[in-house]
Amino acid sequence: MRDFIISTDSNSDLPQKYIDDNNIVIIPHYYDIDGVVYGDELNLDPKEFYDLMRGGKMPTTMASNPQVIRDTFTKCVEEGYDILHLSFSSALSGGCSNVTVGGAEICEEHPECRITVLDTANVSSGQGLVVMKAVEMKKAGASFDEIISWIEENKLRFVTQFTVDDLFHLHRGGRLSKATAIIGSIVNIKPLLSVNNEGKLVSISTVRGRKRSLNTLVNSFLEVYPDNKDNNKTIFIVHCDAPIESENMAKELREKTDCEVIVNMISPSIGSHAGPGTIGICYFGNSRE
Repeated sequence: MRDFIISTDSNSDLPQKYIDDNNIVIIPHYYDIDGVVYGDELNLDPKEFYDLMRGGKMPTTMASNPQVIRDTFTKCVEEGYDILHLSFSSALSGGCSNVTVGGAEICEEHPECRITVLDTANVSSGQGLVVMKAVEMKKAGASFDEIISWIEENKLRFVTQFTVDDLFHLHRGGRLSKATAIIGSIVNIKPLLSVNNEGKLVSISTVRGRKRSLNTLVNSFLEVYPDNKDNNKTIFIVHCDAPIESENMAKELREKTDCEVIVNMISPSIGSHAGPGTIGICYFGNSRE
């Protein structure tokens, strides 16, 4: 039986040390500012990227490059590996389709190999937590098929919730009307958003004020934590250059739970749509809806 590797894309927002330590193969997604494309060898420091957005730059994003997928996967296959790829939500990007098509083509050329693409129906470190679970299972001796079966059965229990600081970034991305953005900003309304079972971004509620929105994110996790301790050894606080508030949330969660709480920046290809100041929490819950 061939050994296999686990791959994902750059939107999974996993810490680089974890990627390196566990030999995770990363397929990049891309973003463009002023005609310069970033995301592969060329990248901006996330803080620099969000400062550019604060200064008025409006980035655009692109999914994975089919040729990069072919080159990356072909190298892995020729080294003797099968591939389990855990993808960013297909409802929000064409990246999952690109990887599926590329993987199928490589399997035709190399019939001895197996490439399976699973849509996590998730984003950012919610997707990353699925990857971490697959790595944990592989290290424990689980087979390719056992990992696939567990993920398909449980992936909709990986929760990603977040709040944005500036409603106009959601408007620009087509997820909020201009009128709603204007009125919401005037009265200091903060939407709470989640990734639903279809892998789409949906509003689950609104609160007034930044502090209340962050408290709501923390409490949403604390409510379900007692039932899911075994699957929440690690959780994420993710942010678009809001380090102080994120660390304060993490400190509270470390005090109230036994979790390892990782604070990590949201990648520019996701942050382009959410905007500076966005903060989210990613964990294993009872359900998304």
